[in-house]
Amino acid sequence: MTQAEALTILKTGANVYLTGEPGSGKTHTINEFIGWLRASGIEPSVTAATGIAATHVAGMTLHSWSGIGVSESLTRAEVDRIASKEHVARRIQKAKVLIIEEISMLSAATFQMADAVCREVRRVNTAFGGLTVILVGDFFQLPPVSRGRDVAFAYDSGTWRELNPLTCYLTEQYRQDDTEFLGVLSAIRAGEVEELHHETLMTRHMGAAALPLGAPKLFSHNADVDRINAEELAKLPGASKKFLMSSKGKDSFVEGLQRGCLSPEILELKDGAAVMFTKNSPQGRFVNGTLGVVAGWDASGMPIVETKEGLRIATEPMEWQLEEQGKVRASISQIPLRLAYAMTVHKSQGMSMDAAIIDLSKAFEYGQGYVALSRVRRLSGVYLTGLNERALRVHPEILEKDHEFRAASEAARETFGMMAEAEAVGMQKKFVKALGGAWMEKTPRGKERPAGKKSGTGLPGRLAETLQTVRDAPTLKDAAKARGLAASTIVKHLEELAETGTLTRADFAHLISPDAADEIHEALEAAGGERLSPVFHALGGRYSFETIRLARLTRRSAPASFSEKEDRRAF
Repeated sequence: MTQAEALTILKTGANVYLTGEPGSGKTHTINEFIGWLRASGIEPSVTAATGIAATHVAGMTLHSWSGIGVSESLTRAEVDRIASKEHVARRIQKAKVLIIEEISMLSAATFQMADAVCREVRRVNTAFGGLTVILVGDFFQLPPVSRGRDVAFAYDSGTWRELNPLTCYLTEQYRQDDTEFLGVLSAIRAGEVEELHHETLMTRHMGAAALPLGAPKLFSHNADVDRINAEELAKLPGASKKFLMSSKGKDSFVEGLQRGCLSPEILELKDGAAVMFTKNSPQGRFVNGTLGVVAGWDASGMPIVETKEGLRIATEPMEWQLEEQGKVRASISQIPLRLAYAMTVHKSQGMSMDAAIIDLSKAFEYGQGYVALSRVRRLSGVYLTGLNERALRVHPEILEKDHEFRAASEAARETFGMMAEAEAVGMQKKFVKALGGAWMEKTPRGKERPAGKKSGTGLPGRLAETLQTVRDAPTLKDAAKARGLAASTIVKHLEELAETGTLTRADFAHLISPDAADEIHEALEAAGGERLSPVFHALGGRYSFETIRLARLTRRSAPASFSEKEDRRAF
């Protein structure tokens, strides 16, 4: 199934299990769906099975979202107690679409506990209290964490059977383009590793002298990772610099973000340290997994990273946020780097790498080798230092289940393929309207706008609300207060609107004085880019980071045309 076919099905409001091999575009597809929901005025509840996965999607763990915490089982009384908590009940009552990432790492017991709480809160005795539920993941990857006992997968639960999700199995490949390497990965996934595949991998078995400098090392155990990172950093000359993570929000939410964030709370670096970016750059300068070395420090003391391609990137802190119902509940800020000498296979899940040194000599879990190897784009980027028999094995139960998933996906593809476009669109309209959203029609230029409204009148949902609030508010502080959001989040929404082409300077220029904008523009020009820290320090801290971002936006946004002004008055 293609991403476009899966997206068509997701938009109908069906319960869906979205799966596919690593690199098939699961994250891209679900992000497209989330964007479509928000543009339609529907805020999804985005959760994940683990803290790391939750940070990738700006959500929270399902355990936290549902209030079940670390419980392994719940009595009826405990379900009642959780459901009676005001913040949990409010969250679940407001929910419309529940998305659960990394479903392979969620046990059947946990899945059913979250379901029980949703039924109790919503007073509807159907799976998850009648919510539309989207499950995302690949059961060939890491399974639920167990404490010395077998753990049933989520699909073994009665809740899964009652949900009866349509399976969308993505079959296109966007990460690997090396046919020989793809053949090895496919053999591991099918449980058909033969001597030829083993020999192919062993051509990448390297001694210490042949290992590339700067490539991350993947291990199965945390102890090896901590030891390697500490040893390699200590070998470098000179004093180290430490960068502390800052945070905002409720302690429990902050702690969840910190556990899942790939950047550490205390980031210790030296000149020449091998590092990896842990977040995607909004400007496309780097992605989660980009490798480099610390090549110096800028005027404000921030690290400058030189990538393998010779690109020098001056860094600055970025935010990881936990959003709920369109509002930021907690955030942490840190330079988006981590030492790249070593990391666990578990923490690498979801990353794409050009090269990795992989030690699978102590692999102990089904799927560990498959996850580690599939992080790398080409066979030439794999450097094996150890490999045991367990490393190339996947869970035998999943092999059989995979045939069912593929057959179910093909049946769904055929059903929707035979459906007239008007019928599919009708289902999508019904879904959006049932959840109180606004149907988005295509404009002649292919953009989407709310049905029955002129182009330029804005978007429904969180962005539309922010846009209208900003237009009416005399200051940024007033806009933030009116929306109940942080000023930084208001600016972030404006940046998102600018990226979609729906923001003009007249929408927000009143939030910043012309003199301040001119001064910041000059500082941006002098800094030779669009980075915030050099400008902040060059101007002596007279302007906040939010004000600098607003000034930067005035350079990117188009002036309002006459028709746009007319539309704005009608909004």
